[in-house]
Amino acid sequence: MPTTRNPRQRNTDNQVQISPNEAGKLPPQAIDLEEAVIGALMLEKDAYSTVSEILIPNSFYKPEHQKIFEAIRNLAQKQQPIDMLTVKQELSKLGYLEEVGGASVISALTQKVTSSAHIEYHARIIAQKFLARELIRVSTEIERGAFDEQTDVDKLMQDAEGKIFEISQKNLKKDVTQIGPVLQEALAHISEARSRKDGLSGVATGFTRLDNLTSGWQKSDLVIIAARPAMGKTAFVLSMAKNMATDFNSPVAIFSLEMSNVQLVNRILMNVTGISGDKIKSGKLSEEEWQIMTEKVNEIDDLPIFIDDTPSLSVFELRTKARRLVREHKVQCIIIDYLQLMNASGMTFGSREQEISIISRSLKGLAKELSIPIIALSQLNRGVETRSGNEKRPQLADLRESGAIEQDADIVCFIHRPEYYKITEDDKGQSLIGIAEIIVAKHRSGAVDDIRLRFIKENAKFDNLEYDYNSSQRRSNNFERLESKTNEENFNSEIKDTSMPF
Repeated sequence: MPTTRNPRQRNTDNQVQISPNEAGKLPPQAIDLEEAVIGALMLEKDAYSTVSEILIPNSFYKPEHQKIFEAIRNLAQKQQPIDMLTVKQELSKLGYLEEVGGASVISALTQKVTSSAHIEYHARIIAQKFLARELIRVSTEIERGAFDEQTDVDKLMQDAEGKIFEISQKNLKKDVTQIGPVLQEALAHISEARSRKDGLSGVATGFTRLDNLTSGWQKSDLVIIAARPAMGKTAFVLSMAKNMATDFNSPVAIFSLEMSNVQLVNRILMNVTGISGDKIKSGKLSEEEWQIMTEKVNEIDDLPIFIDDTPSLSVFELRTKARRLVREHKVQCIIIDYLQLMNASGMTFGSREQEISIISRSLKGLAKELSIPIIALSQLNRGVETRSGNEKRPQLADLRESGAIEQDADIVCFIHRPEYYKITEDDKGQSLIGIAEIIVAKHRSGAVDDIRLRFIKENAKFDNLEYDYNSSQRRSNNFERLESKTNEENFNSEIKDTSMPF
Protein backbone atom coordinates (compact mmCIF):
# COMPACT_ATOMS: atom_id res chain seq x y z
CA MET A 1 0.00 0.00 0.00
CA PRO A 2 1.57 3.34 -0.99
CA THR A 3 2.64 5.69 1.78
CA THR A 4 0.75 8.98 2.03
CA ARG A 5 3.15 11.89 2.34
CA ASN A 6 2.37 15.18 4.01
CA PRO A 7 2.94 18.35 1.97
CA ARG A 8 6.45 19.72 2.15
CA GLN A 9 6.72 23.16 3.71
CA ARG A 10 9.06 25.99 2.75
CA ASN A 11 10.97 28.40 4.97
CA THR A 12 11.77 32.04 4.20
CA ASP A 13 14.81 31.02 2.14
CA ASN A 14 12.51 29.05 -0.19
CA GLN A 15 14.22 25.81 0.83
CA VAL A 16 12.31 22.55 1.14
CA GLN A 17 11.74 21.55 4.77
CA ILE A 18 11.24 17.87 5.57
CA SER A 19 7.97 17.23 7.36
CA PRO A 20 8.62 15.33 10.63
CA ASN A 21 6.17 12.61 9.65
CA GLU A 22 7.32 12.22 6.04
CA ALA A 23 7.85 8.54 5.23
CA GLY A 24 7.36 7.89 8.95
CA LYS A 25 10.77 9.29 9.84
CA LEU A 26 12.07 12.26 11.80
CA PRO A 27 14.88 14.38 10.37
CA PRO A 28 18.28 13.70 11.99
CA GLN A 29 18.54 15.74 15.18
CA ALA A 30 20.08 15.81 18.66
CA ILE A 31 17.98 18.23 20.75
CA ASP A 32 19.52 17.18 24.08
CA LEU A 33 23.04 17.82 22.76
CA GLU A 34 21.97 21.17 21.33
CA GLU A 35 20.73 22.23 24.77
CA ALA A 36 23.92 20.95 26.39
CA VAL A 37 26.16 22.85 23.97
CA ILE A 38 24.25 26.14 24.30
CA GLY A 39 24.21 25.81 28.07
CA ALA A 40 27.95 25.13 28.16
CA LEU A 41 28.63 28.16 25.94
CA MET A 42 26.96 30.40 28.53
CA LEU A 43 28.84 28.80 31.42
CA GLU A 44 32.43 28.53 30.19
CA LYS A 45 34.33 31.63 29.07
CA ASP A 46 36.41 29.98 26.32
CA ALA A 47 33.89 27.41 25.15
CA TYR A 48 32.88 29.31 22.01
CA SER A 49 36.40 29.15 20.55
CA THR A 50 36.18 25.36 20.75
CA VAL A 51 33.06 25.11 18.57
CA SER A 52 33.37 28.23 16.40
CA GLU A 53 34.83 26.29 13.44
CA ILE A 54 32.40 23.40 13.84
CA LEU A 55 28.98 25.02 14.21
CA ILE A 56 26.94 27.73 12.52
CA PRO A 57 23.41 28.81 13.53
CA ASN A 58 21.82 26.51 10.92
CA SER A 59 23.65 23.54 12.46
CA PHE A 60 20.95 23.49 15.16
CA TYR A 61 17.65 21.77 14.47
CA LYS A 62 15.37 23.89 16.67
CA PRO A 63 14.81 27.45 15.35
CA GLU A 64 15.01 28.74 18.94
CA HIS A 65 18.47 27.25 19.33
CA GLN A 66 19.54 28.78 16.02
CA LYS A 67 18.60 32.25 17.29
CA ILE A 68 20.34 31.77 20.64
CA PHE A 69 23.54 30.58 18.95
CA GLU A 70 23.38 33.56 16.58
CA ALA A 71 23.28 35.87 19.61
CA ILE A 72 26.24 34.03 21.16
CA ARG A 73 28.20 34.34 17.90
CA ASN A 74 27.46 38.07 17.74
CA LEU A 75 28.84 38.55 21.24
CA ALA A 76 31.97 36.57 20.40
CA GLN A 77 32.59 38.60 17.24
CA LYS A 78 32.28 41.81 19.26
CA GLN A 79 34.67 40.30 21.87
CA GLN A 80 32.09 40.71 24.61
CA PRO A 81 31.57 38.29 27.53
CA ILE A 82 29.22 35.37 26.91
CA ASP A 83 26.95 34.44 29.80
CA MET A 84 23.27 34.13 30.63
CA LEU A 85 22.78 37.89 31.11
CA THR A 86 24.66 39.08 28.02
CA VAL A 87 22.92 36.50 25.83
CA LYS A 88 19.51 37.69 27.08
CA GLN A 89 20.49 41.28 26.33
CA GLU A 90 21.72 40.42 22.82
CA LEU A 91 18.54 38.46 22.08
CA SER A 92 16.51 41.51 23.14
CA LYS A 93 18.51 43.72 20.76
CA LEU A 94 17.87 41.28 17.92
CA GLY A 95 14.17 41.04 18.81
CA TYR A 96 14.45 37.29 19.42
CA LEU A 97 13.99 37.00 23.19
CA GLU A 98 10.24 36.31 23.15
CA GLU A 99 10.60 34.06 20.08
CA VAL A 100 12.98 31.72 21.93
CA GLY A 101 10.65 31.49 24.93
CA GLY A 102 11.79 34.34 27.12
CA ALA A 103 14.41 34.77 29.85
CA SER A 104 13.23 31.64 31.69
CA VAL A 105 14.26 29.40 28.77
CA ILE A 106 17.77 30.89 28.75
CA SER A 107 18.09 30.28 32.48
CA ALA A 108 16.84 26.71 32.10
CA LEU A 109 19.49 25.94 29.44
CA THR A 110 22.32 26.86 31.82
CA GLN A 111 20.90 24.49 34.42
CA LYS A 112 20.99 21.49 32.07
CA VAL A 113 24.77 21.27 31.96
CA THR A 114 27.48 21.46 34.62
CA SER A 115 30.61 21.49 32.47
CA SER A 116 31.89 22.09 28.92
CA ALA A 117 34.29 19.13 29.10
CA HIS A 118 32.62 17.30 26.20
CA ILE A 119 31.42 20.31 24.21
CA GLU A 120 33.61 19.61 21.15
CA TYR A 121 32.42 16.01 20.87
CA HIS A 122 28.79 17.13 21.24
CA ALA A 123 29.28 19.89 18.67
CA ARG A 124 30.62 17.45 16.08
CA ILE A 125 27.54 15.24 16.50
CA ILE A 126 25.29 18.27 15.98
CA ALA A 127 27.28 19.20 12.85
CA GLN A 128 26.91 15.70 11.43
CA LYS A 129 23.15 15.77 12.03
CA PHE A 130 23.01 19.09 10.16
CA LEU A 131 24.91 17.64 7.17
CA ALA A 132 22.54 14.67 7.13
CA ARG A 133 19.54 17.05 7.04
CA GLU A 134 21.17 19.03 4.22
CA LEU A 135 21.61 15.83 2.21
CA ILE A 136 17.93 14.97 2.76
CA ARG A 137 16.89 18.49 1.72
CA VAL A 138 18.96 18.43 -1.47
CA SER A 139 17.86 14.89 -2.30
CA THR A 140 14.23 15.93 -1.92
CA GLU A 141 14.73 18.88 -4.28
CA ILE A 142 16.44 16.61 -6.80
CA GLU A 143 13.62 14.06 -6.52
CA ARG A 144 10.97 16.73 -7.07
CA GLY A 145 12.85 18.06 -10.12
CA ALA A 146 13.28 14.57 -11.55
CA PHE A 147 9.51 13.92 -11.34
CA ASP A 148 8.77 17.21 -13.14
CA GLU A 149 8.27 16.45 -16.83
CA GLN A 150 9.41 19.95 -17.82
CA THR A 151 12.78 19.66 -16.09
CA ASP A 152 15.96 19.85 -18.16
CA VAL A 153 17.71 16.72 -16.87
CA ASP A 154 21.20 17.91 -17.85
CA LYS A 155 20.71 21.13 -15.88
CA LEU A 156 19.21 19.18 -12.99
CA MET A 157 22.30 16.96 -12.85
CA GLN A 158 24.60 19.99 -12.86
CA ASP A 159 22.57 21.64 -10.10
CA ALA A 160 22.66 18.41 -8.10
CA GLU A 161 26.45 18.17 -8.44
CA GLY A 162 26.90 21.74 -7.27
CA LYS A 163 24.62 21.40 -4.26
CA ILE A 164 26.21 18.15 -3.08
CA PHE A 165 29.65 19.69 -3.63
CA GLU A 166 28.66 22.63 -1.40
CA ILE A 167 27.61 20.23 1.34
CA SER A 168 30.89 18.32 1.06
CA GLN A 169 32.79 21.61 1.37
CA LYS A 170 31.03 22.29 4.68
CA ASN A 171 32.44 19.02 6.00
CA LEU A 172 36.09 19.85 5.15
CA LYS A 173 37.23 20.47 8.73
CA LYS A 174 40.65 19.45 9.92
CA ASP A 175 42.03 19.43 13.44
CA VAL A 176 45.28 21.12 14.35
CA THR A 177 48.29 18.82 14.61
CA GLN A 178 51.15 18.97 17.08
CA ILE A 179 54.49 19.56 15.37
CA GLY A 180 56.13 16.26 16.38
CA PRO A 181 54.38 13.84 13.97
CA VAL A 182 54.64 16.39 11.17
CA LEU A 183 58.38 16.71 11.73
CA GLN A 184 58.79 12.97 11.37
CA GLU A 185 56.84 13.02 8.11
CA ALA A 186 58.94 15.91 6.80
CA LEU A 187 62.18 14.07 7.71
CA ALA A 188 60.94 10.96 5.91
CA HIS A 189 60.38 13.02 2.73
CA ILE A 190 63.83 14.60 3.03
CA SER A 191 65.43 11.20 3.55
CA GLU A 192 63.61 9.81 0.51
CA ALA A 193 64.78 12.73 -1.64
CA ARG A 194 68.34 12.30 -0.35
CA SER A 195 68.39 8.65 -1.37
CA ARG A 196 67.33 9.46 -4.94
CA LYS A 197 70.13 9.97 -7.42
CA ASP A 198 68.45 12.98 -9.01
CA GLY A 199 67.78 14.63 -5.64
CA LEU A 200 64.15 15.32 -6.48
CA SER A 201 61.45 15.11 -3.83
CA GLY A 202 58.46 15.60 -6.13
CA VAL A 203 57.15 14.41 -9.49
CA ALA A 204 59.87 15.02 -12.10
CA THR A 205 58.94 16.77 -15.35
CA GLY A 206 61.96 15.67 -17.40
CA PHE A 207 62.95 19.32 -17.92
CA THR A 208 66.28 19.34 -16.10
CA ARG A 209 66.56 22.99 -15.08
CA LEU A 210 62.90 23.22 -14.08
CA ASP A 211 63.26 20.10 -11.93
CA ASN A 212 66.39 21.51 -10.32
CA LEU A 213 64.51 24.69 -9.42
CA THR A 214 61.38 23.04 -8.02
CA SER A 215 62.76 19.61 -6.99
CA GLY A 216 59.86 18.28 -9.06
CA TRP A 217 56.20 19.20 -8.66
CA GLN A 218 55.47 18.78 -4.97
CA LYS A 219 52.58 16.94 -3.33
CA SER A 220 49.57 19.16 -2.49
CA ASP A 221 50.80 21.96 -4.77
CA LEU A 222 48.58 23.82 -7.21
CA VAL A 223 50.69 24.77 -10.22
CA ILE A 224 49.34 27.33 -12.68
CA ILE A 225 50.89 27.41 -16.17
CA ALA A 226 49.64 30.47 -18.02
CA ALA A 227 50.22 31.97 -21.45
CA ARG A 228 48.54 33.79 -24.29
CA PRO A 229 47.02 31.65 -27.09
CA ALA A 230 49.53 29.97 -29.47
CA MET A 231 52.36 30.01 -26.90
CA GLY A 232 52.23 26.22 -26.56
CA LYS A 233 50.48 25.58 -23.23
CA THR A 234 49.02 22.25 -24.29
CA ALA A 235 52.25 21.23 -26.05
CA PHE A 236 54.21 21.98 -22.86
CA VAL A 237 52.05 19.87 -20.54
CA LEU A 238 51.82 17.02 -23.07
CA SER A 239 55.62 16.99 -23.39
CA MET A 240 55.79 16.97 -19.61
CA ALA A 241 53.18 14.21 -19.27
CA LYS A 242 55.06 12.08 -21.82
CA ASN A 243 58.30 12.58 -19.86
CA MET A 244 56.61 11.68 -16.58
CA ALA A 245 55.13 8.48 -17.97
CA THR A 246 58.05 7.28 -20.12
CA ASP A 247 61.11 8.43 -18.19
CA PHE A 248 59.84 8.09 -14.62
CA ASN A 249 56.86 5.72 -14.90
CA SER A 250 54.72 8.27 -13.04
CA PRO A 251 50.99 7.82 -13.76
CA VAL A 252 49.46 11.10 -14.91
CA ALA A 253 45.88 12.14 -15.74
CA ILE A 254 44.96 14.81 -18.29
CA PHE A 255 41.57 16.51 -18.22
CA SER A 256 41.17 18.24 -21.58
CA LEU A 257 38.22 20.61 -21.79
CA GLU A 258 39.32 22.10 -25.12
CA MET A 259 40.56 19.19 -27.26
CA SER A 260 39.21 15.69 -27.83
CA ASN A 261 41.15 12.63 -26.67
CA VAL A 262 42.02 11.75 -30.29
CA GLN A 263 43.46 15.23 -30.85
CA LEU A 264 45.54 14.90 -27.70
CA VAL A 265 46.86 11.50 -28.74
CA ASN A 266 47.77 12.91 -32.17
CA ARG A 267 49.74 15.62 -30.35
CA ILE A 268 51.55 12.98 -28.32
CA LEU A 269 52.34 11.03 -31.51
CA MET A 270 53.79 14.20 -33.07
CA ASN A 271 55.92 14.58 -29.94
CA VAL A 272 57.35 11.07 -29.78
CA THR A 273 57.72 10.33 -33.51
CA GLY A 274 59.14 13.63 -34.74
CA ILE A 275 56.62 13.53 -37.62
CA SER A 276 54.87 16.83 -38.37
CA GLY A 277 51.25 17.34 -37.44
CA ASP A 278 50.24 17.98 -41.05
CA LYS A 279 51.48 14.54 -42.12
CA ILE A 280 49.79 12.80 -39.19
CA LYS A 281 46.45 14.51 -39.88
CA SER A 282 46.59 13.84 -43.63
CA GLY A 283 48.03 10.34 -43.28
CA LYS A 284 50.62 11.06 -45.97
CA LEU A 285 53.46 9.13 -44.38
CA SER A 286 56.44 7.56 -46.12
CA GLU A 287 57.27 3.91 -45.48
CA GLU A 288 60.06 4.97 -43.09
CA GLU A 289 57.74 7.34 -41.22
CA TRP A 290 55.05 4.68 -40.99
CA GLN A 291 57.61 2.27 -39.52
CA ILE A 292 58.61 4.88 -36.92
CA MET A 293 54.94 5.47 -36.15
CA THR A 294 54.31 1.75 -35.64
CA GLU A 295 57.34 1.38 -33.34
CA LYS A 296 56.37 4.39 -31.25
CA VAL A 297 52.74 3.32 -30.95
CA ASN A 298 53.86 -0.06 -29.62
CA GLU A 299 56.14 1.66 -27.11
CA ILE A 300 53.61 4.12 -25.71
CA ASP A 301 50.57 1.84 -25.92
CA ASP A 302 50.67 0.90 -22.24
CA LEU A 303 51.96 4.20 -20.82
CA PRO A 304 50.24 5.27 -17.56
CA ILE A 305 48.61 8.32 -19.16
CA PHE A 306 44.85 8.70 -18.57
CA ILE A 307 42.82 11.15 -20.68
CA ASP A 308 39.38 12.60 -19.97
CA ASP A 309 37.90 14.98 -22.57
CA THR A 310 34.63 15.83 -20.81
CA PRO A 311 33.65 19.35 -21.99
CA SER A 312 32.68 22.03 -19.45
CA LEU A 313 33.90 19.88 -16.55
CA SER A 314 32.60 20.93 -13.13
CA VAL A 315 34.74 20.97 -10.00
CA PHE A 316 32.47 18.33 -8.49
CA GLU A 317 32.92 15.98 -11.46
CA LEU A 318 36.67 16.55 -11.34
CA ARG A 319 36.85 15.72 -7.66
CA THR A 320 34.91 12.47 -8.12
CA LYS A 321 37.02 11.36 -11.10
CA ALA A 322 40.31 12.42 -9.53
CA ARG A 323 39.65 10.42 -6.38
CA ARG A 324 38.95 7.31 -8.47
CA LEU A 325 42.08 7.81 -10.59
CA VAL A 326 44.28 8.13 -7.52
CA ARG A 327 42.64 5.15 -5.83
CA GLU A 328 42.53 2.79 -8.82
CA HIS A 329 45.52 3.87 -10.93
CA LYS A 330 47.83 5.52 -8.36
CA VAL A 331 47.89 8.73 -10.43
CA GLN A 332 50.66 11.02 -9.15
CA CYS A 333 49.80 14.20 -11.07
CA ILE A 334 46.68 15.75 -12.60
CA ILE A 335 46.75 18.21 -15.53
CA ILE A 336 43.76 20.43 -16.42
CA ASP A 337 43.56 22.11 -19.83
CA TYR A 338 42.34 24.69 -19.02
CA LEU A 339 40.99 26.36 -15.88
CA GLN A 340 38.73 28.99 -17.48
CA LEU A 341 36.72 26.28 -19.26
CA MET A 342 35.71 24.68 -15.95
CA ASN A 343 32.52 25.57 -14.10
CA ALA A 344 31.13 25.38 -10.59
CA SER A 345 27.71 24.08 -11.62
CA GLY A 346 24.82 24.33 -9.21
CA MET A 347 26.25 27.38 -7.42
CA THR A 348 25.15 30.98 -7.86
CA PHE A 349 27.71 33.74 -8.44
CA GLY A 350 27.55 37.47 -8.90
CA SER A 351 30.29 37.38 -11.54
CA ARG A 352 32.53 35.06 -13.52
CA GLU A 353 35.44 36.27 -11.40
CA GLN A 354 33.77 34.89 -8.27
CA GLU A 355 33.20 31.54 -9.99
CA ILE A 356 36.85 31.32 -11.08
CA SER A 357 37.86 32.10 -7.48
CA ILE A 358 35.78 29.16 -6.23
CA ILE A 359 37.25 26.89 -8.91
CA SER A 360 40.88 27.78 -8.11
CA ARG A 361 40.25 27.41 -4.38
CA SER A 362 38.63 24.03 -5.00
CA LEU A 363 41.60 22.86 -7.08
CA LYS A 364 43.98 23.80 -4.28
CA GLY A 365 41.78 21.97 -1.78
CA LEU A 366 41.70 18.89 -4.03
CA ALA A 367 45.51 18.89 -4.36
CA LYS A 368 45.80 18.89 -0.56
CA GLU A 369 43.13 16.23 -0.14
CA LEU A 370 44.71 13.83 -2.67
CA SER A 371 48.30 14.80 -1.76
CA ILE A 372 49.35 15.14 -5.40
CA PRO A 373 50.31 18.13 -7.56
CA ILE A 374 47.53 19.57 -9.72
CA ILE A 375 48.66 21.50 -12.80
CA ALA A 376 46.08 23.84 -14.30
CA LEU A 377 46.57 25.78 -17.51
CA SER A 378 45.26 29.32 -17.57
CA GLN A 379 44.70 32.06 -20.10
CA LEU A 380 46.24 35.52 -19.79
CA ASN A 381 44.36 38.72 -20.51
CA ARG A 382 44.99 40.82 -23.60
CA GLY A 383 47.09 43.35 -21.71
CA VAL A 384 50.20 41.44 -22.84
CA GLU A 385 49.46 42.23 -26.48
CA THR A 386 49.21 45.98 -25.89
CA ARG A 387 52.74 46.22 -24.53
CA SER A 388 55.81 46.56 -26.73
CA GLY A 389 59.14 44.75 -27.10
CA ASN A 390 60.43 42.90 -24.05
CA GLU A 391 57.49 44.27 -22.05
CA LYS A 392 55.38 41.54 -23.66
CA ARG A 393 56.80 39.15 -21.09
CA PRO A 394 53.84 37.99 -18.94
CA GLN A 395 53.37 39.25 -15.39
CA LEU A 396 51.28 37.99 -12.47
CA ALA A 397 48.84 40.85 -13.02
CA ASP A 398 48.06 39.40 -16.47
CA LEU A 399 46.29 36.32 -15.07
CA ARG A 400 42.83 36.35 -16.55
CA GLU A 401 39.53 36.85 -14.67
CA SER A 402 40.69 36.44 -11.08
CA GLY A 403 43.42 37.50 -8.70
CA ALA A 404 42.46 34.44 -6.65
CA ILE A 405 44.38 32.25 -9.12
CA GLU A 406 47.63 33.95 -8.12
CA GLN A 407 46.68 33.76 -4.45
CA ASP A 408 45.73 30.06 -4.43
CA ALA A 409 48.63 28.82 -6.58
CA ASP A 410 51.84 27.53 -5.02
CA ILE A 411 53.70 27.97 -8.31
CA VAL A 412 52.85 30.23 -11.24
CA CYS A 413 54.73 29.68 -14.51
CA PHE A 414 54.38 31.65 -17.73
CA ILE A 415 55.28 30.41 -21.21
CA HIS A 416 56.82 33.10 -23.39
CA ARG A 417 58.16 32.66 -26.93
CA PRO A 418 59.92 35.87 -28.06
CA GLU A 419 60.05 34.54 -31.64
CA TYR A 420 56.24 34.76 -31.79
CA TYR A 421 56.55 38.53 -31.36
CA LYS A 422 59.31 38.78 -34.03
CA ILE A 423 62.02 39.04 -31.36
CA THR A 424 64.85 36.86 -32.68
CA GLU A 425 67.74 37.89 -30.41
CA ASP A 426 68.13 38.70 -26.73
CA ASP A 427 70.05 41.69 -25.38
CA LYS A 428 73.27 39.66 -25.57
CA GLY A 429 72.83 38.93 -29.26
CA GLN A 430 71.99 35.26 -28.71
CA SER A 431 69.42 33.64 -30.97
CA LEU A 432 65.88 33.20 -29.67
CA ILE A 433 64.65 31.25 -32.68
CA GLY A 434 63.01 28.03 -31.49
CA ILE A 435 63.43 29.10 -27.86
CA ALA A 436 60.69 29.15 -25.22
CA GLU A 437 61.06 30.77 -21.81
CA ILE A 438 59.38 29.21 -18.79
CA ILE A 439 59.08 32.13 -16.39
CA VAL A 440 58.62 30.90 -12.81
CA ALA A 441 57.02 34.09 -11.44
CA LYS A 442 55.77 32.70 -8.12
CA HIS A 443 57.26 29.86 -6.10
CA ARG A 444 55.82 29.65 -2.60
CA SER A 445 58.56 27.39 -1.26
CA GLY A 446 61.55 28.26 -3.42
CA ALA A 447 63.29 30.61 -5.81
CA VAL A 448 61.94 32.13 -9.02
CA ASP A 449 63.85 32.03 -12.29
CA ASP A 450 63.57 32.08 -16.09
CA ILE A 451 64.26 28.74 -17.76
CA ARG A 452 64.87 28.31 -21.48
CA LEU A 453 63.65 25.24 -23.35
CA ARG A 454 63.71 24.28 -27.01
CA PHE A 455 60.31 24.47 -28.73
CA ILE A 456 59.88 22.42 -31.89
CA LYS A 457 56.73 23.85 -33.45
CA GLU A 458 56.28 21.18 -36.14
CA ASN A 459 56.08 18.47 -33.49
CA ALA A 460 54.35 20.54 -30.74
CA LYS A 461 57.23 19.54 -28.50
CA PHE A 462 59.24 21.09 -25.69
CA ASP A 463 62.67 19.69 -24.79
CA ASN A 464 65.74 20.54 -22.80
CA LEU A 465 67.86 23.09 -24.61
CA GLU A 466 71.01 21.04 -24.13
CA TYR A 467 70.42 17.78 -26.00
CA ASP A 468 71.86 14.92 -23.96
CA TYR A 469 72.07 11.36 -25.27
CA ASN A 470 72.42 10.11 -21.68
CA SER A 471 69.32 11.92 -20.39
CA SER A 472 67.26 8.73 -20.39
CA GLN A 473 69.96 6.98 -18.35
CA ARG A 474 70.01 9.90 -15.92
CA ARG A 475 66.29 9.55 -15.47
CA SER A 476 64.96 6.01 -15.43
CA ASN A 477 66.08 4.09 -18.51
CA ASN A 478 62.42 3.25 -19.16
CA PHE A 479 62.39 4.75 -22.64
CA GLU A 480 64.85 5.14 -25.52
CA ARG A 481 64.65 7.77 -28.21
CA LEU A 482 64.15 6.21 -31.65
CA GLU A 483 64.78 8.71 -34.44
CA SER A 484 66.24 8.37 -37.89
CA LYS A 485 69.89 9.24 -38.38
CA THR A 486 68.98 12.13 -40.65
CA ASN A 487 66.62 13.71 -38.08
CA GLU A 488 69.25 13.29 -35.37
CA GLU A 489 71.93 15.04 -37.43
CA ASN A 490 69.58 17.91 -38.30
CA PHE A 491 68.61 18.34 -34.66
CA ASN A 492 72.23 18.39 -33.49
CA SER A 493 72.97 20.98 -36.16
CA GLU A 494 70.20 23.22 -34.82
CA ILE A 495 71.50 22.91 -31.29
CA LYS A 496 74.99 23.87 -32.37
CA ASP A 497 73.70 27.00 -34.16
CA THR A 498 71.62 28.26 -31.25
CA SER A 499 73.47 26.95 -28.20
CA MET A 500 73.36 29.28 -25.21
CA PRO A 501 75.45 29.46 -22.01
CA PHE A 502 73.80 28.74 -18.65
